[in-house]
Amino acid sequence: MHAANDSIDRADPASATAPAPLATPQVRTLLLTDLCDSTSLVEKLGDNAAAELFRAHDRLVLELQQRWHGRLIDRSDGLLLLFERAIDGLGFALDYARGLRDLGDRTELKRHGVVMQARAGLHVGEVLTWRNSDEAVNVGAKPLEVEGLAKPMAGRLMTLARPGQILLSATAEPLAHRAARELGERGEQLLWKHWGRWRFKGVPQAQEIYEVGEPGIAPLHAPQQNRAKAWRDIPLWRQPAALAAELLLVAGLVGGGWFLTRPQPAIAFGERDWVVVGDLRNLTGDKLLDDTLDQAFRLSLAQSRYVNVLSDLKVRETLGNMQRKPGVPVDRAIGSEIALRDGARALLLPTVAEVGGRLRVSAEVIDPRTQTTVYAVSADGRGIGSALASIDDVTDQLREKLGEALESVQKTSVALPNVATPSLDALKAFAVARNVFNTTRDREQALGLYRRALQLDPEFALAHADMADLYSGLGELGPAAEERRKALAIPQRLSPQERARLELLQMQNDGPGIYFRKAQEYLALYPDDYRLLARLGTNQWHQLNDFRLAEATFRRSIKPQYERGDSARYSLGMMLLGQERYDQAMAEFERSRKAGFTGSSEMYARLFDARGQHAQADKAYLTGTNGRGGWQGEAAVVTGIDRGQWPRAATAAQDWLRQADAAGDAPESLRARVAVASVAVFAGQAEAGRRLQELLAAVQAKGAAADALYPAAATEVRLYAGVLAARMDDAAGVADALRQTRDSRVIRDYPTVAQLQQVLLAEQERLAGKPQAAVARLRPLVARETALVAAHWSLMRAELAAGNATGARAQRDWLATHRGRVFVESTTTDVLRFLNAAASAEALQQDAKSQAPAQPQETAKVGKA
Repeated sequence: MHAANDSIDRADPASATAPAPLATPQVRTLLLTDLCDSTSLVEKLGDNAAAELFRAHDRLVLELQQRWHGRLIDRSDGLLLLFERAIDGLGFALDYARGLRDLGDRTELKRHGVVMQARAGLHVGEVLTWRNSDEAVNVGAKPLEVEGLAKPMAGRLMTLARPGQILLSATAEPLAHRAARELGERGEQLLWKHWGRWRFKGVPQAQEIYEVGEPGIAPLHAPQQNRAKAWRDIPLWRQPAALAAELLLVAGLVGGGWFLTRPQPAIAFGERDWVVVGDLRNLTGDKLLDDTLDQAFRLSLAQSRYVNVLSDLKVRETLGNMQRKPGVPVDRAIGSEIALRDGARALLLPTVAEVGGRLRVSAEVIDPRTQTTVYAVSADGRGIGSALASIDDVTDQLREKLGEALESVQKTSVALPNVATPSLDALKAFAVARNVFNTTRDREQALGLYRRALQLDPEFALAHADMADLYSGLGELGPAAEERRKALAIPQRLSPQERARLELLQMQNDGPGIYFRKAQEYLALYPDDYRLLARLGTNQWHQLNDFRLAEATFRRSIKPQYERGDSARYSLGMMLLGQERYDQAMAEFERSRKAGFTGSSEMYARLFDARGQHAQADKAYLTGTNGRGGWQGEAAVVTGIDRGQWPRAATAAQDWLRQADAAGDAPESLRARVAVASVAVFAGQAEAGRRLQELLAAVQAKGAAADALYPAAATEVRLYAGVLAARMDDAAGVADALRQTRDSRVIRDYPTVAQLQQVLLAEQERLAGKPQAAVARLRPLVARETALVAAHWSLMRAELAAGNATGARAQRDWLATHRGRVFVESTTTDVLRFLNAAASAEALQQDAKSQAPAQPQETAKVGKA
């Protein structure tokens, strides 16, 4: 049972007989099932056979409860269960459907024509739970009571379901759908259906209904209407009586009054659909309002979890794809084309004007297909000071018009002065700063404008947040973290989403456990934040070494509405390269280039290196902005090691170190020092021992500064220094590295660092003459998809020391054939890249020697790995 269920089960310790007080409402997953035709089962089978069948049924339910962490609340012909997560409820429902089918396959049941099926409804919502007193339970009451609107909602879904059908609500479906990969291969084969909007008795608003099931088991047919409790939400004009009346009306008016029957324009807008915000028309003549209210309109509308707003950057990107000049106004025609290109449902055109001595803010909702105005809303106020309040009023009206529930609008609407600033002058500086950086990338001018906004309003938290994003985008992680800290120190001036976003970004280097949990919580609320999705994919790659998981996350972020979809596609290519899916990786790299991505080109080049096509790799590297001067820095060191060009690798490492020291960049200087030591050790240079000591001194001097940005840095580098010592058969160096890192919480919190410690422990066992112990330690590790390349390298050495030539050859072959992973694997500090390249290069060289003819042959000099 999940720990979270403790809150469900907890009784009042003060009294064993009195009922516990009502608990605080909690969000839970409810599954309600009904066993179809249960009465006829007894009639057909007889009491004894039916009793045996139901005992088997009860054993199935108990087993599935334990498997899926469910709490059984009630049962008769059906079941009511509570789950902590939607995917657990779905897993139970799917296994229950399978289990019933297996029960129905019994010979005696087939003979009677008995089919075991249940209908199921799955919903996520708030419930109240309380325990009945012992006295009440003794006379037949249930131990635990569950109430709340979520319970009848699950019941209505179950009533609608056909035999064997699992229906989900609109709150349960996205949570279950996103987590379906946890079901393994079966989750990928599930079929999902949307059955439109339905009305439930006692529920004021129409509900979206979904079905999920396995091929061959689920009916995958539209639910059956039950007019007493649930029915399809059919527009009036589509209902039979209305259709007949409309036909008569059309027949009577077709001669001359057709224009009287023209339908009002409408737009099909659903939850989480996208809108394009056009340029605000300022008809007041007051230049202060030009950029100010445009930005305010976006900030106010962006508070909605129902409406998604296409970002400024995405609009600019699409304008470029349309061959439009920068700065062209986004009006009705251009905005409609942007909406159609980027999959937005509506275009919003805001206007501010003076009408009758009052300041009027208005907005039109435009159908981009026809460019017609669907409806318009407005709000009036006195003077320029009323503008922000009027914008809030207008966006609230728009959200309701687009279909958002009034309760949701009221709950999530925070006044603009509270989530931005009450100062129009500060908001003007903020808006211009955003515009400057988005168009010119002028760092100093943008920062100057943000600082001006903070002078005008020192509590303008969003200005700090924007500065953090600016610094982060430029790779200045220290200043970025400081600006986030300042923004979070003024939480009352941030919207709930912005506060959650900043908290998540701030904790991404504090340890993977809490970060990944909070990321899932954030994305459950804001699933269309593609920037955060892409960031999550990168962290899954760096911190978990999980290429398959990161691949799935990057795929989720590649949407027409994401302004950096080309970059996410490049990252997807890297994850495919890391899985040796070379052709697919090439396709994604090329699609990324075609979409306009011109950034890092190293992994695109590594695809050719992985195939041994080094000349093509050099050409590919030149296509990116980072490669225009040829291989440099870390990339040049890895290239030199991989190709056995040791003087080139040594020179590149020294150049990198000089540049990092000159820039005062502690983490980069430490990584460059690792490169210098790695080249010396793997090339077998006489100065290898001295270089290793210089590295250890650098960790001592700069480790704290590196840890301030990357908490795992010093620990990871110390362990890697131990690996280099092991490569030199320096048992004392290995022991010292293990002793220095023994009490580090980083090993507990970071899976890849914990793996590196296991590698070093195995090396210590090998050096102590216990290679079998090292083998036993490493074999379970390399069985995982997330195993480090270093683990395979160390196991190869341990197998060889244990006299197992076959096992050593298997690991050598792995290193020679998993070239994509060798290049793409990336931990917090990336120091393992040098070991990976050396280990793989040596494996390839040894393979070449084993396949070469007996006669002498010239070969490039390659240092041992």
